[in-house]
Amino acid sequence: MTLPDHYAVFGDPIKHSKSPRIHKIFAEQTGQTLEYKAQEVPAEQFSEAVAAFFANGGKGLNCTIPLKELAWAYADVKTERAGMAKAVNTLALQPDGSLLGDNTDGIGLVTDLMSNHGVTLAGSRILILGAGGASRGIIAPLLEQSVQAIVIANRTLDKAINLAAEFQHQGVVTGCGFSDLKNQSFDLIINATSTSLSGQLPPLPEAILAKNGVCYDLAYSNEPTVFVKWGQENQALKSLDGLGMLVEQAAEAFFIWRGIRPKTRPVIELLSAERKL
Repeated sequence: MTLPDHYAVFGDPIKHSKSPRIHKIFAEQTGQTLEYKAQEVPAEQFSEAVAAFFANGGKGLNCTIPLKELAWAYADVKTERAGMAKAVNTLALQPDGSLLGDNTDGIGLVTDLMSNHGVTLAGSRILILGAGGASRGIIAPLLEQSVQAIVIANRTLDKAINLAAEFQHQGVVTGCGFSDLKNQSFDLIINATSTSLSGQLPPLPEAILAKNGVCYDLAYSNEPTVFVKWGQENQALKSLDGLGMLVEQAAEAFFIWRGIRPKTRPVIELLSAERKL
């Protein structure tokens, strides 16, 4: 009998994670023998927990809030997209014993928008709300889709400007405060803050969403987030949350670990149907 390879997701908190279920379905779908568990790991215990996991035969890890920057520092080798994001959500054990760090968040978002929802990114004006780690991981993959421009808006102006400056060699990226958004409109508004889950929204001016514009919240929950509701109230063509991105980034991590790409649409449809029950 073949013993299963071991994978896990580390985070704090982590009980809500759908990742073990997603990877279980991926494994069944592709005929892979593996186990995937969720483990609550506070930031101060991260290095010790990662070392123990791989010492005990672990093959790969996902890392979520608040561990992505720590995983970036821990990885022996980083992919180009992880290097630009300065955050790692996927660690993969290499044949020589080293740990490869990758970031699959951006490609997960782009795949969900384009493949699952038919959103055209080329030539679009994009507004990203927030200048934290979640924003950093999605900017380069969006720029690769030949977007017209990205504006990063943040409560702390300097943080938005500094983050934009890191990506200006790849495209038109600017940073501003929320008060600077007046008289602008965007084809796609992405909420990369965590505030919508607690019922809070950044101050957005009226008419900021272009006609047939799309809203996308990186967060997800069983009920529509306050940002998803804002998009619906402001006549967004589509107002989406991050469930599809979650599944797509997981599929990319699965491919890195196992060399086989699972089918995501059935998983997204299953999880979407369950939260409507």
